Amino acid sequence: MSLQITPVQVMDFLGVAVFAISGVLAAGRKQLDWFGVLVIATVTAIGGGTLRDLLIDRPVFWLADTGYLWTILAATLLTLLLVRIRDIPLRALLVADALGLALFAISGARIAETAGYGGIVAVILGTMSGVAGGVLRDMLIAEIPLLLRDGEIYATAALLGIIVYLGLQALGLERTTAAYFGMAMIVLVRFTGIFLGLKMPALRLGEPKDPKKLRD
Repeated sequence: MSLQITPVQVMDFLGVAVFAISGVLAAGRKQLDWFGVLVIATVTAIGGGTLRDLLIDRPVFWLADTGYLWTILAATLLTLLLVRIRDIPLRALLVADALGLALFAISGARIAETAGYGGIVAVILGTMSGVAGGVLRDMLIAEIPLLLRDGEIYATAALLGIIVYLGLQALGLERTTAAYFGMAMIVLVRFTGIFLGLKMPALRLGEPKDPKKLRD
Protein backbone atom coordinates (compact mmCIF):
# COMPACT_ATOMS: atom_id res chain seq x y z
CA MET A 1 0.00 0.00 0.00
CA SER A 2 1.48 3.35 -1.07
CA LEU A 3 1.71 6.18 1.41
CA GLN A 4 0.14 9.36 0.07
CA ILE A 5 1.13 12.71 1.53
CA THR A 6 -1.06 15.67 0.62
CA PRO A 7 0.27 19.18 -0.09
CA VAL A 8 -1.31 20.35 3.18
CA GLN A 9 0.59 17.67 5.11
CA VAL A 10 3.84 18.67 3.40
CA MET A 11 3.28 22.30 4.43
CA ASP A 12 2.37 21.22 7.96
CA PHE A 13 5.51 19.09 8.35
CA LEU A 14 7.73 21.84 6.96
CA GLY A 15 6.01 24.44 9.13
CA VAL A 16 6.46 22.28 12.23
CA ALA A 17 10.15 21.79 11.47
CA VAL A 18 10.85 25.46 10.78
CA PHE A 19 8.90 26.66 13.82
CA ALA A 20 10.74 24.11 15.97
CA ILE A 21 14.03 25.58 14.73
CA SER A 22 12.85 29.09 15.61
CA GLY A 23 11.89 27.81 19.07
CA VAL A 24 15.35 26.31 19.59
CA LEU A 25 17.04 29.55 18.55
CA ALA A 26 14.78 31.64 20.80
CA ALA A 27 15.37 29.31 23.77
CA GLY A 28 19.10 29.34 23.13
CA ARG A 29 19.17 33.12 23.38
CA LYS A 30 17.70 32.71 26.88
CA GLN A 31 20.30 30.01 27.72
CA LEU A 32 17.74 27.35 28.63
CA ASP A 33 18.81 23.75 29.24
CA TRP A 34 18.17 21.10 26.60
CA PHE A 35 14.83 20.06 28.09
CA GLY A 36 13.68 23.67 28.17
CA VAL A 37 14.78 24.05 24.56
CA LEU A 38 12.70 21.01 23.55
CA VAL A 39 9.65 22.37 25.39
CA ILE A 40 9.91 25.77 23.69
CA ALA A 41 10.49 24.15 20.28
CA THR A 42 7.44 21.91 20.72
CA VAL A 43 5.13 24.68 21.90
CA THR A 44 6.25 26.91 19.03
CA ALA A 45 5.72 24.16 16.47
CA ILE A 46 2.31 22.87 17.55
CA GLY A 47 0.71 25.83 19.32
CA GLY A 48 -1.02 27.46 16.36
CA GLY A 49 -2.18 24.25 14.73
CA THR A 50 -3.51 22.88 18.02
CA LEU A 51 -5.60 25.99 18.64
CA ARG A 52 -6.95 25.87 15.08
CA ASP A 53 -7.95 22.21 15.33
CA LEU A 54 -9.66 22.68 18.68
CA LEU A 55 -11.70 25.61 17.37
CA ILE A 56 -13.00 23.74 14.31
CA ASP A 57 -13.54 20.47 16.20
CA ARG A 58 -10.93 18.64 14.12
CA PRO A 59 -8.66 15.87 15.46
CA VAL A 60 -5.53 17.63 16.74
CA PHE A 61 -2.97 17.09 14.02
CA TRP A 62 -0.07 15.89 16.18
CA LEU A 63 -2.29 13.46 18.10
CA ALA A 64 -3.60 12.01 14.85
CA ASP A 65 -0.09 11.66 13.39
CA THR A 66 2.86 11.41 15.79
CA GLY A 67 5.20 11.95 12.87
CA TYR A 68 4.91 15.65 13.66
CA LEU A 69 6.39 15.07 17.11
CA TRP A 70 9.28 13.10 15.63
CA THR A 71 9.81 15.94 13.16
CA ILE A 72 10.03 18.40 16.05
CA LEU A 73 12.53 16.17 17.87
CA ALA A 74 14.69 15.76 14.75
CA ALA A 75 14.65 19.49 13.95
CA THR A 76 15.50 20.32 17.57
CA LEU A 77 18.44 17.89 17.74
CA LEU A 78 19.86 19.01 14.39
CA THR A 79 19.62 22.66 15.40
CA LEU A 80 21.28 21.94 18.76
CA LEU A 81 24.15 20.27 16.92
CA LEU A 82 24.44 23.18 14.50
CA VAL A 83 24.58 25.85 17.21
CA ARG A 84 27.43 23.98 18.89
CA ILE A 85 29.43 24.31 15.68
CA ARG A 86 28.74 27.96 14.87
CA ASP A 87 27.01 31.04 16.24
CA ILE A 88 23.53 31.71 14.86
CA PRO A 89 22.62 35.41 14.45
CA LEU A 90 19.31 36.88 15.58
CA ARG A 91 18.18 37.30 11.99
CA ALA A 92 18.28 33.53 11.55
CA LEU A 93 15.56 33.28 14.22
CA LEU A 94 13.47 35.91 12.43
CA VAL A 95 13.95 34.20 9.06
CA ALA A 96 12.99 30.79 10.46
CA ASP A 97 9.94 32.35 12.09
CA ALA A 98 8.94 34.03 8.81
CA LEU A 99 9.13 30.74 6.91
CA GLY A 100 7.12 28.96 9.59
CA LEU A 101 4.56 31.76 9.52
CA ALA A 102 4.12 31.40 5.75
CA LEU A 103 3.79 27.62 5.82
CA PHE A 104 1.42 27.42 8.76
CA ALA A 105 -0.77 30.39 7.80
CA ILE A 106 -1.52 29.00 4.35
CA SER A 107 -1.90 25.41 5.52
CA GLY A 108 -4.24 26.67 8.26
CA ALA A 109 -6.36 28.49 5.68
CA ARG A 110 -6.47 25.35 3.51
CA ILE A 111 -7.55 23.23 6.48
CA ALA A 112 -10.24 25.79 7.32
CA GLU A 113 -11.52 25.57 3.74
CA THR A 114 -11.57 21.78 3.89
CA ALA A 115 -13.60 21.99 7.10
CA GLY A 116 -16.15 24.17 5.30
CA TYR A 117 -15.01 27.61 6.46
CA GLY A 118 -14.26 30.20 3.83
CA GLY A 119 -13.80 33.94 3.49
CA ILE A 120 -12.97 35.90 6.61
CA VAL A 121 -13.15 32.81 8.85
CA ALA A 122 -10.47 31.09 6.77
CA VAL A 123 -8.36 34.26 7.00
CA ILE A 124 -8.69 34.38 10.79
CA LEU A 125 -8.06 30.65 11.31
CA GLY A 126 -5.08 30.71 8.95
CA THR A 127 -3.57 33.74 10.66
CA MET A 128 -4.13 32.16 14.05
CA SER A 129 -2.40 28.98 12.88
CA GLY A 130 0.60 31.02 11.80
CA VAL A 131 1.03 33.39 14.74
CA ALA A 132 -0.17 31.54 17.86
CA GLY A 133 2.87 29.28 18.22
CA GLY A 134 5.24 32.24 18.06
CA VAL A 135 3.16 34.16 20.60
CA LEU A 136 3.28 31.23 23.05
CA ARG A 137 7.04 30.89 22.50
CA ASP A 138 7.71 34.54 23.23
CA MET A 139 5.47 34.55 26.30
CA LEU A 140 7.21 31.50 27.77
CA ILE A 141 10.66 33.05 27.35
CA ALA A 142 9.45 36.40 28.75
CA GLU A 143 9.68 38.37 25.50
CA ILE A 144 7.13 40.74 24.02
CA PRO A 145 5.49 38.64 21.26
CA LEU A 146 6.43 39.64 17.71
CA LEU A 147 2.71 40.06 17.11
CA LEU A 148 2.61 42.95 19.62
CA ARG A 149 5.96 44.64 19.09
CA ASP A 150 5.83 48.28 18.10
CA GLY A 151 5.16 48.47 14.35
CA GLU A 152 6.37 44.91 13.66
CA ILE A 153 4.93 43.49 10.42
CA TYR A 154 3.91 39.99 11.50
CA ALA A 155 0.23 39.08 11.54
CA THR A 156 -0.27 41.60 8.72
CA ALA A 157 2.00 39.50 6.52
CA ALA A 158 -0.08 36.40 7.23
CA LEU A 159 -3.32 38.27 6.54
CA LEU A 160 -2.07 39.58 3.20
CA GLY A 161 -0.75 36.18 2.13
CA ILE A 162 -4.01 34.40 2.93
CA ILE A 163 -6.03 37.08 1.13
CA VAL A 164 -3.80 36.62 -1.94
CA TYR A 165 -4.27 32.83 -1.70
CA LEU A 166 -8.07 33.08 -1.47
CA GLY A 167 -8.26 35.83 -4.09
CA LEU A 168 -6.25 33.88 -6.66
CA GLN A 169 -8.52 30.89 -6.15
CA ALA A 170 -11.55 33.11 -6.71
CA LEU A 171 -9.95 34.19 -9.99
CA GLY A 172 -9.69 30.56 -11.07
CA LEU A 173 -6.10 29.68 -10.19
CA GLU A 174 -5.47 26.10 -9.09
CA ARG A 175 -5.48 25.73 -5.30
CA THR A 176 -1.92 24.49 -4.76
CA THR A 177 -0.46 27.12 -7.08
CA ALA A 178 -2.45 29.80 -5.25
CA ALA A 179 -1.01 28.48 -1.98
CA TYR A 180 2.54 28.96 -3.26
CA PHE A 181 1.76 32.56 -4.24
CA GLY A 182 0.21 33.15 -0.82
CA MET A 183 3.30 31.80 0.98
CA ALA A 184 5.57 33.88 -1.26
CA MET A 185 3.59 37.01 -0.34
CA ILE A 186 3.94 36.28 3.39
CA VAL A 187 7.68 35.72 3.10
CA LEU A 188 8.14 38.82 0.93
CA VAL A 189 6.22 41.10 3.31
CA ARG A 190 7.86 39.65 6.43
CA PHE A 191 11.36 39.84 4.92
CA THR A 192 10.68 43.46 3.96
CA GLY A 193 10.11 44.19 7.62
CA ILE A 194 13.14 42.20 8.76
CA PHE A 195 15.74 43.36 6.24
CA LEU A 196 14.48 46.81 5.21
CA GLY A 197 13.09 47.88 8.58
CA LEU A 198 9.58 48.57 7.26
CA LYS A 199 7.13 49.10 10.14
CA MET A 200 3.39 49.40 10.54
CA PRO A 201 2.15 52.89 11.53
CA ALA A 202 1.49 53.07 15.26
CA LEU A 203 -1.49 54.70 16.94
CA ARG A 204 -0.25 57.45 19.25
CA LEU A 205 -2.84 59.09 21.49
CA GLY A 206 -1.02 61.95 23.17
CA GLU A 207 2.40 62.00 24.73
CA PRO A 208 3.36 59.39 27.34
CA LYS A 209 3.17 60.75 30.87
CA ASP A 210 6.35 61.40 32.81
CA PRO A 211 6.10 59.40 36.10
CA LYS A 212 8.16 62.05 37.90
CA LYS A 213 5.71 64.81 36.95
CA LEU A 214 2.79 62.66 38.06
CA ARG A 215 4.35 62.32 41.54
CA ASP A 216 5.04 66.06 41.93
